[in-house]
Amino acid sequence: MADLMTAEQAEALRIDEVHGLYRQYVSRSQVSLIGSFGFGRDLVEHAEGAWITLRDGRRILDFTGGVGVLNHGHNHPRILAARERFQQHRRMEVHKNYFSPYVAALSHNLAQLLPGDLNISYFPNSGAEAVEGAVKLAYKYHGGRRGTILHTDIAFHGKLLGAGSLTSSPEIHFPFPQIPGTDAFAYDDLASFELALERHRAPDGTTDVYAVILEPFSASSLRECSPSFLREVRRICTELDIVLIFDEVYTGWGKTGELFHFMHHPGLVPDVVTMSKSFGGGKASISAYVAREPVFRRAYDNLGDATLHSTTYYGFGEETATALEAVAVAVEEDFPDRARKLEAQLSAGLAEIARRHPRLVRETRGRGALHGVLLKPGPALPDRLRAALPTSLAKDPQAVAKVLTGAVIAALYREHGVLTFFGSNQDIALIVSPPLVAGAAEADVFLTALDAVLDKGAARLLAGLVKEKVTAS
Repeated sequence: MADLMTAEQAEALRIDEVHGLYRQYVSRSQVSLIGSFGFGRDLVEHAEGAWITLRDGRRILDFTGGVGVLNHGHNHPRILAARERFQQHRRMEVHKNYFSPYVAALSHNLAQLLPGDLNISYFPNSGAEAVEGAVKLAYKYHGGRRGTILHTDIAFHGKLLGAGSLTSSPEIHFPFPQIPGTDAFAYDDLASFELALERHRAPDGTTDVYAVILEPFSASSLRECSPSFLREVRRICTELDIVLIFDEVYTGWGKTGELFHFMHHPGLVPDVVTMSKSFGGGKASISAYVAREPVFRRAYDNLGDATLHSTTYYGFGEETATALEAVAVAVEEDFPDRARKLEAQLSAGLAEIARRHPRLVRETRGRGALHGVLLKPGPALPDRLRAALPTSLAKDPQAVAKVLTGAVIAALYREHGVLTFFGSNQDIALIVSPPLVAGAAEADVFLTALDAVLDKGAARLLAGLVKEKVTAS
C-alpha cells in the first residue's frame, strides 16, 4: 500500500524534512534559492491580518501583500466565515448541468461596480487564464479576420504560453513558443503605439489589429500610463474597432486608491478588464474577465458558440461564494480609501528615507499601497558571494542590484521581522506592497525598519548576506 502523508503529518514536518521533500519531489533549485534567506529556513504556524506567526513564536510583518493576493490580509474573518458557511450547508460545487446562483450574483455585483456596460463576466482560476480568455474573446469578436495583438514593452500578463507571449519581462528569459501575431510598443508612449498600429495597417487603411492589451498601472515596474495616453488609445481603438483590454490582475480591488486603477480616469472604459489575486480574498483561486456587453454578445452569445470558451472549474461554488464576500469586504471596508491613506504615509516616509540615504537610494515610486525602492549600484560583489551565486546570476548585468536588494530584504527579515520581496521587470525594486488591512502602525514599523537597515550601508549589507548564505549552506 502507498505510504501517503496526511495533512497532520505535513504540519508536523521539520524544516529540514520539508527541504528534503522539496529537493526530491518539487525543485532542488527552489530550495537553493529561497533557502538562502531567513524566511526560507522558517515554517509558519499561523497568519492573521498583516502578521505571520512562525513556529518558534516570532511575529513577522508581511509587507508583500501576498504579491497582490492579500489585500484582505491573511485569514480575514469574514472570508473564513463565508467559506465555513458554504461547507456547513454542504452547498454544491461545480456542475455543468445546473446554473450557479453564486455565478449569477457575482456577475451582477461586478456589473454594478464597474463603469459603462462592462456587464458580462467569466470566472476561470488564474490571472493568466483570465488574460488568455480575454484575448480569445477579442479574436473571436473579429471572427478570426484580424491576426495581430499589441502589448507594451514592459508588460507582465502571466507565464502560460499565450499570456507569456504578451509578457515583456526578463523573468521569462527562455524562448518558449509564441502565439502568432504579437507586436510591442513602448509603455505610455503614444508615438510608439501609433507606429505599431501603422505596421499592421493595409493600404486601404484597414487594420489587422484585433486587440490591444496593457496595464494602466504596471505593478511589476511601478509605472503608470498618463491619462492622456489612455484616453487617446481608447479613442483610436474605438475608431478602428480594436478590442481594448486592461489587465488589472494585481491592481484590482483598491490597491492603487480606486477600486480598479483605470477608474482614476472618469469616463474611461476598456472593452475587457481582467482581475484575479485579491478577487478571491486570499483564500480562493479565482479570476475573471469582464467584457462590455456588445463585445461579448457578438463573440459568443449564440447557441453555436455558447460553450466555445469553457473550463472545468468555471464557477466553482466555494470560490465564487468566497469572491462574493471578498468583493463585499473591499467595498464596505473601503479598500481604495485605505490605499490612499497608506499612500500618504508611505510616499512621505520613503521620500524621507531616500533623502537620508542618497548613497544607497536611487529612486522611490508608486501609487496607493504599491511602491518600490530602487537602489543605486553598490560596490563590487565580494568574491565569496559571487562564487556562491548561480552562474546565470553571476553573469547577469543586474547582479549587483539584485544581490544588494536581496541583502536589504534579508536584513529586514533577519533583524526586524519584516517580510518583503523584489521585482525584476526592467528595474530591480524592493517592492512595498502591504495588505489593505494594514494601517499606520504597520507602515511605521516598516519605514523604521527600512531606515535602520539602510543605515548599515552597502558593504555591511552584502557582508550580512554572505554570512547568511554561508550559514544556510
